[in-house]
Amino acid sequence: MDDHFREIPGRIEQTLSILQAVERRLDRFEAEVLPKLGKTSDSVLIPVQLLENGYTAVETVFVRISQTFENTLDAHRRHSHLLEKMTLEIPESRPRVISDALYRKLAELMRFRHFKRYYFELEYDWRKIDVLIQIFREVVPMLDRELRTFAEKITAAGDQ
Repeated sequence: MDDHFREIPGRIEQTLSILQAVERRLDRFEAEVLPKLGKTSDSVLIPVQLLENGYTAVETVFVRISQTFENTLDAHRRHSHLLEKMTLEIPESRPRVISDALYRKLAELMRFRHFKRYYFELEYDWRKIDVLIQIFREVVPMLDRELRTFAEKITAAGDQ
C-alpha cells in the first residue's frame, strides 16, 4: 500500500474529530449562548459558521480520497460532482465511500454552504437553520460509520 492510501484513514480520523468538535460547539451554543441571546439575526451567525465549517471538513476529506484514487472532477460543478463521486464504487480502484441516504443529507449541507459563501446573506431564517442543524446531527454518526467502513476496506485491500 503506498503512502497516499495509508494517509486516508488518518485523514478520516482527523475529519471525524473535527465534526465531533463542531457538534460539541453546537451543543454549547444551544445550552449556554442561545438561552442568553435568543434566536436573533446576530446569534444565528454562530451555527451558520459551524455548519459551514463542518461541511468544509467533510468536503476536504472527500477531495483527499478523490485525489488518492485519481478521480477526475467536472470543473464547472466541482463540489456537487465530488459529492456524487463518493457514492460510486469504482471497480478495481476503490469502494463506495458513502450511501445514497448520506449523500442526500450532505447535499443539503453542501447547498447551504454554497449559498452562504456566494450570496453573503446576513439575515438567516432560524427555522431553516434549525433543520440544517438537525441534518448535521444526523450526518455525524452516519459519516463516522461509513467513513470508518471505507477506511477498513481500503486498508484490507492494501494489505492483500
